[in-house]
Amino acid sequence: MSGIGPVEPGEGTHARDIPDPETPQPPEAPRGPLMQLYARHRRAALAAGMSAAVLVVGGYLYATRPRQPPAPAPPYPSQVTEVVYAGKEGPPPNHPRGAFTFAVELTVSSGPPVTVLRIEQPSAGFFLTSDPHPPFRTRAGFPHRITLTVHVNECAKVPRNAGLPFLDVTLRNTHAIQVHSFILGELYAQDLSEALQVACGNNSPSSPKP
Repeated sequence: MSGIGPVEPGEGTHARDIPDPETPQPPEAPRGPLMQLYARHRRAALAAGMSAAVLVVGGYLYATRPRQPPAPAPPYPSQVTEVVYAGKEGPPPNHPRGAFTFAVELTVSSGPPVTVLRIEQPSAGFFLTSDPHPPFRTRAGFPHRITLTVHVNECAKVPRNAGLPFLDVTLRNTHAIQVHSFILGELYAQDLSEALQVACGNNSPSSPKP
């Protein structure tokens, strides 16, 4: 005899490890209606669950997102509008002798467009007409040249010394409507006084020179 001992049985070769084909296997536990329904619709149920989770997470992220501060309100029209005297101009045809025609330049520095609704002056002895005639609109960055003509209607009420006369301009933008007084400076006051003296200097104090 050799020195080799008896052969050991391999894994799974014991008689107890080999199932007996004639021995009946225990039946699976019966599934309830919900388990049967889940088994049939498992994929759809998983997809619906994922969709619900995505909606919940998305709603939370949307509700907790950083809020942008509201846009600031547009400025008041008088804060961004400037009117400056641009000098005398020749009187247009068919105007009475001594009529005073001058130009101003209106600029808007920023913000939405500004509409000029009215241009007036406070004296009861004369009135103004303008070209273009209000209302007209001016956009920021585009200066608007306006020609104004002084019409004397009652010399008795015309001031002999214009001092520092001003224009009352009614302005409107998307924020507000305002009436603002613009002082046009000493040169305008001098030119206006000379024009009024020409119109009323050698005539009755109740009517302008023809």
